[in-house]
Amino acid sequence: MDISLLLSTTDRVAPLATPSAMHPESWQLCAQVETWARGRGLVLGDPDTSPLGRARCERLAARIFPDAELAAVDLFARWLTWTLALDDTLDHPPLADSGSAVHALYDDLLRAMRRGHARPGARPLEATLVELWHTTSRGMSRDWRRRFMLHLESHRDGCAEEAVNRRIGHTPSPAEFAPLRRRACGPFLYDLIEPVLGVELAPRLLRTPGWKTLADSVADVVAWANDLASHDLEAARGDVHDLPAVIARADGLDPAAAAGVVVDLVAGRIEDAWKAARRLPEMLDRLQLTVAQRAASAQVVKVLLDTPRAHLDWLAESGRYASETGPGALRLDALASLR
Repeated sequence: MDISLLLSTTDRVAPLATPSAMHPESWQLCAQVETWARGRGLVLGDPDTSPLGRARCERLAARIFPDAELAAVDLFARWLTWTLALDDTLDHPPLADSGSAVHALYDDLLRAMRRGHARPGARPLEATLVELWHTTSRGMSRDWRRRFMLHLESHRDGCAEEAVNRRIGHTPSPAEFAPLRRRACGPFLYDLIEPVLGVELAPRLLRTPGWKTLADSVADVVAWANDLASHDLEAARGDVHDLPAVIARADGLDPAAAAGVVVDLVAGRIEDAWKAARRLPEMLDRLQLTVAQRAASAQVVKVLLDTPRAHLDWLAESGRYASETGPGALRLDALASLR
C-alpha cells in the first residue's frame, strides 16, 4: 500500500496540515541512538540490513519532542528502539503463534524489572529493559510506575491474543480489533511523555472519560496509520492483525478499497481527539486541579495532538516497512532481538 494514501489526510484533516517540527540536534541524536542499539546487541551489523536498523527511531522521537532536552529525547528514542525490537521478536517464529511463549518471554522481562537487574547472560531485550527502566523511573511517582507496569502487562496480553489468533487462523472482527490493536501497539509508550517532559499527570484526570477518549483516539490513529504502512509485509507472511486486512475480511473488500476505508477511519479518529481536547479545559475546572497539574496536562495534550502528524512524517522517511531485500535481512533482525 502506498504511503501517499496516508499523506492525503494532510489535505483533508486540518490538524494534520502542518508538517511536524524536527529537534535541532536530531543528527547528534541519530549517532547516539545507533551507537547505543549496536552496543547493546539490539542491532547487529549494518543497520540498513534490518527493519529495526532502518526504522530510524530517533527521527520519530525528534519529531514528537522537537523542543525537549536532548537527553530526554534520546531516552524516548531508546524506548522506541527497544519496543520495535520486542515487536520483531513477537511477530516472528517461534513466538508469533504461541501465546504461552509470549507470556514466558514477558515473565522474564517483568521479573527483571521488579528484581532490578537482568539475569547473567540475559538476552539484549531483558538487559536493555532494566537499563531503560532504571533511568526512566527515577523521580516518577509510585502511581506512574504502577501505570507503566500495567500497560506493559496489557501489551503482553494483546500480543499473546494475537499469537493465539494466528495459531487458530482467526481474523478479529472490527469491534474486536480496535481494543486489541491498542493493547498490542505499545500503550506504555504514551506514559513516557511525562518523564520526557519532566511532568506527571493527576491520576484523577486519567480516569475521566474525556481523557480516555483523547488518549484512545491518538493511539488508534498511530496504530491504524502504522497498519497501512505495514500491511504488505504482514500480508506476505499471512498475518491478519492490521486494520486493512480486518476491514477487507469483514466487508468483502479488495485491499485498495479497504485501505480507503481505513484512511477515512483515521481522519475520523483525529477529529475525535481534537474534540476531546477542546473539552478538556472545562473538565480541568471541574476537577479543580492545581496550576502545576493544569500546566502538566497542557504539555502532555500538546504532545498527544502533535503525535499523529509526527508519526506520518516518520512513516514517510523510515525504512522499517520497505520490502525485504532477502531472507537474510529478516533473519539478522530476529537474531538481534533473540540473542
